Amino acid sequence: MKDILRTIDHTNIDPEATEEDIIRTCNEAKEYGFRGVDVNPEWVSLVASELEGTGLKVIVLIDPPMGLSSHNERMEACRRAVKDGADELDVVMNIVDLKYERYDDVLEDLSEISALADTKVIIGSGFLTDEEIKKASELVQRAGAICVKTATNKDPLERRELAEKARHVKMMDQSAPDLLVKASAKIRSLEDAKMMIENGADIIGTSSGVQIAKELEALKEE
Repeated sequence: MKDILRTIDHTNIDPEATEEDIIRTCNEAKEYGFRGVDVNPEWVSLVASELEGTGLKVIVLIDPPMGLSSHNERMEACRRAVKDGADELDVVMNIVDLKYERYDDVLEDLSEISALADTKVIIGSGFLTDEEIKKASELVQRAGAICVKTATNKDPLERRELAEKARHVKMMDQSAPDLLVKASAKIRSLEDAKMMIENGADIIGTSSGVQIAKELEALKEE
């Protein structure tokens, strides 16, 4: 049970989240032993303070949903997040650059970001063809990131398409064998999480971590 819970990046990227909401998210992560807490940039300092000494990761989402900010803007956002206490940067790849095959630009951008801190790169797999998923994963590995990630909460794949997301996870795992793989967006149950892990996910990004933990607890009691 603990092994599954330790894969979870407990996520609160609600634009209307309050300080109380973020503190609650941190307390849930500590209570259930999740991997870390993933938030928007404005909350990094608070999360770093709340998680100090716990060993849980402070994670920040950068440049959703398509990674379209300029390179300088992205670098500045990442530097600020690291200064505020982020352990990991969950950065969206410039998906338009990828689709237009501007691979050198993608690689240069991600390489410089990855040099700042442990970086998990969101490729937006639901927007991509199979060949683009493979290419994106390879670029993330070449850039020196630690992880390739499926999507943000703006993933065009619907919940009923989780099997397709799992297929993407397997493809990403095979295309970037030296990296961790993070599955995220619309993963809301223990069954969903298990599907992703069985297809190669090392990390689960979800705002439903407590629900998954409660499902595990119920199984343990049976």
